[in-house]
Amino acid sequence: MNSNQNKPSVDDNSHLMGNAGRRELLSWALYDFANSGYTTVVQTTIFSAYFVGVVAGMAQGVTPGLSTLLWSLSIGTANFIVMISGPLVGAIADHRACKKPFLLISSVGCILSTALLALVGPGDIGLGMVLVTLSAIMFASGENLIAAFLPELVPEKNMGRMSGYGWSLGYFGGLLTLGICLAYITWAKQQGMPETHFVPVSLLITAGIFALTATPTFLWLRERAIPVVWDKSLSNLQVSYARLMHTFKEAARFRDLLWFLITLGVYQSGVSTVVVLAAIYAQEVIGFDTQSLIVLIMVVNVTAAVGAFICGHLQDRMGSVPTLAITLFIWIVAVIVALFANDRADMWIAGNIIGLAMGASQAVGRALVSKFSPTERAGEFLGLWGLVNRLSAIVGPLSYGLINYWSHGNHRLSLLSTLSFFIAGLVLLSKVDESRGKAAALSSSVIAGK
Repeated sequence: MNSNQNKPSVDDNSHLMGNAGRRELLSWALYDFANSGYTTVVQTTIFSAYFVGVVAGMAQGVTPGLSTLLWSLSIGTANFIVMISGPLVGAIADHRACKKPFLLISSVGCILSTALLALVGPGDIGLGMVLVTLSAIMFASGENLIAAFLPELVPEKNMGRMSGYGWSLGYFGGLLTLGICLAYITWAKQQGMPETHFVPVSLLITAGIFALTATPTFLWLRERAIPVVWDKSLSNLQVSYARLMHTFKEAARFRDLLWFLITLGVYQSGVSTVVVLAAIYAQEVIGFDTQSLIVLIMVVNVTAAVGAFICGHLQDRMGSVPTLAITLFIWIVAVIVALFANDRADMWIAGNIIGLAMGASQAVGRALVSKFSPTERAGEFLGLWGLVNRLSAIVGPLSYGLINYWSHGNHRLSLLSTLSFFIAGLVLLSKVDESRGKAAALSSSVIAGK
């Protein structure tokens, strides 16, 4: 069977690409705003520290370092599942032109499992791990799917800017959710309520905000892709698997994409570690309490939003690769400051540098993979982006958790592995040729259109 029968030509789709209006672009970016509350509250700040300190704390008979490892295993398991399923889901979504229904399913799943985390209390280690894993699977699947809409909404020259807008708005979404949670926690403490009360309520607040602010995405975002014709004797899964295998077989034609995905996997392992373990580090090493952690992460979200906004414009002007190189250098400085931090002031400095670097690096990564991806196969190639992100979210946090467990809770030693990821990523980035990568994607689209 001719492989071109399994995908639409560029001529069939070109009139659908890059013609979204402002309302639709805003509805796309609002999804980043909506789901960011999940990452900031569940994975980064409130629930991660609550799980390590209360749910699986030493009061529950858990040995030092084991609670951090259990948290890392939960996140790692979720990302392993999405690593396997992501490319296939992306390929099915491309063939069936059904990214939006899949996005709805993943969103509802994340919202419900986040709300159910409110049932987790001291000693509920198994329930907490299961629900965190489920919520992280749904969240990561949604990240892959929303990214696949980008090439349909704006032309290639504006992808970096639009991706930056999305990440920037996302950080403000996290900021809003954290702010509301902080207000409630402050009030609850004044009423003498314990952590086992205000943390569950914070999770319900997070789920509610996600549901409310994601609604415009499903009202206004259009599915522009056209379902393609395939051999009816094959199932969707068989066709999608065959297409995915074809992608890997063509690796030589997209060498800059694949080399960048390797580079991304390395440095993103460091980013993933910071996202899910920064609050634990600040709590266990520096002595931050819940309120202090929330205030720190709120300020970091502002810094990250600024970083993503500036970076979106910067990469369209000077290129994505040079912008990313600067960002990785900033990451290295930030981790070194955190490594030698002795008091809260040091951690505040490290946190704000981390915020600037985080917003920039995440915006660049998504846009660069989009630039290196043939338009008619955006879901599939961004599925590979999601696969690499998930792999890094396994390797990074798990390496930190294992070192922490083996060293009986030595967080500074664990942080050295995080630093090594950023240094290695900066070295690997030097082999990525941005112009050649974009030319390969364009060439593939032209061939597909014949």
